Amino acid sequence: MDDKRAIKVSKYLSRHLRHQPERIGLTLDAQGWVDIDDLLRATAAQGFALTRDELDHVVAANDKRRFTVDGDRIRANQGHTVPVDLGLPPAEPPAYLYHGTVGHALSSIRAEGLRPMDRHHVHLSPDRETATRVGARRGSPVVLSVDSGAMHRAGHTFHVSANGVWLTDTVPPEFLRLPG
Repeated sequence: MDDKRAIKVSKYLSRHLRHQPERIGLTLDAQGWVDIDDLLRATAAQGFALTRDELDHVVAANDKRRFTVDGDRIRANQGHTVPVDLGLPPAEPPAYLYHGTVGHALSSIRAEGLRPMDRHHVHLSPDRETATRVGARRGSPVVLSVDSGAMHRAGHTFHVSANGVWLTDTVPPEFLRLPG
């Protein structure tokens, strides 16, 4: 599979396993799983033919590891806007985590901190490089440091997804280090 096709498949899967499963006739279970055969039938019925080999390639080769396959089912690792409970246990975060954003969001972040917006959680990266890539998707990236150790000590709960993304409900402004 060439890179262009892999990106197209990954985006298609993200849209339908995280945000709009009903658009292709899928129903995710309470933890976000869907039967792979049902997914492949649904994609074909919508004119987006996808083979099991292509699916397996995208799951294995995606640098962001967005999906998990468990036997005959698949789910997105995080980022859902539809109701799911990923069943991730609480985890103690490292002392600092990072969040990639863009400059025009800073005034709101200064006032309100980080909020999940349409998602279930705020997504945090374990390193600056990943946060930079995340922020660059929307423009010139700005990387914020999150004092996750202090948040944890203050009673905030963290979870870590299967692909290493740290999740929390919100990051109040006092736990952020903002540029300028």
